[in-house]
Amino acid sequence: MTRKSQTAMPSFLPQKARLLMTLRAQAIMQPDILSAIETIPREQFIPDSLHAHAYENASLPIGYKQTISQPYIVAVMTQALELKKTHRVLEIGTGSGYQAAILSRLSRRVYTLERLRPLLISAENRLKNMQISNITYRHGDGAKGWPEAAPFDRIIITCQVAEIPANLLDQLKIGGILIAPAGPSGKEMLVRVKRGEDRIEKEELMPVRFVPMLAGIDR
Repeated sequence: MTRKSQTAMPSFLPQKARLLMTLRAQAIMQPDILSAIETIPREQFIPDSLHAHAYENASLPIGYKQTISQPYIVAVMTQALELKKTHRVLEIGTGSGYQAAILSRLSRRVYTLERLRPLLISAENRLKNMQISNITYRHGDGAKGWPEAAPFDRIIITCQVAEIPANLLDQLKIGGILIAPAGPSGKEMLVRVKRGEDRIEKEELMPVRFVPMLAGIDR
């Protein structure tokens, strides 16, 4: 290896390695999820002042009273979706765009919806600069979903909801999976919903803390 290529090496490799070891110890074993977390540069999704913390297993603020989720929670939610490369995924709550970037590596197309326009614009620019081309963006009310693109194989809600909106359940395919932090704020549980032909099955996975879904849309 030449001196020039050595100086060009990413500076986050040791931190990434520690994070991946931590995730494996927490039972995140799916190779494609670990690969996505390893290759997506989390430091690009947070403020410059927080770059030193990019690969800590912690949530971080991204402005507008929103956060980028803890890598473990991103991995757990992604793993619970049981994604296939053929799947179309609806994400409610684009935020920084990090979760959408992870999903884009594991599915055919991601439809991501964000209420806060500045966050959406920033995330879209960031992901396009990273040459991620299988994501479609919308500024809108998450509770309404994306009816004209429905039904979806998978739906992920990345904000706390007291109850899963009926609109989103209606937009989930038969046999599809929805994952969401649901319940009273501060006491929400990560819930996995499977939609059958004539019934909805719900499973509580673990307690979590998320910022709440915001009503309506900003202008």
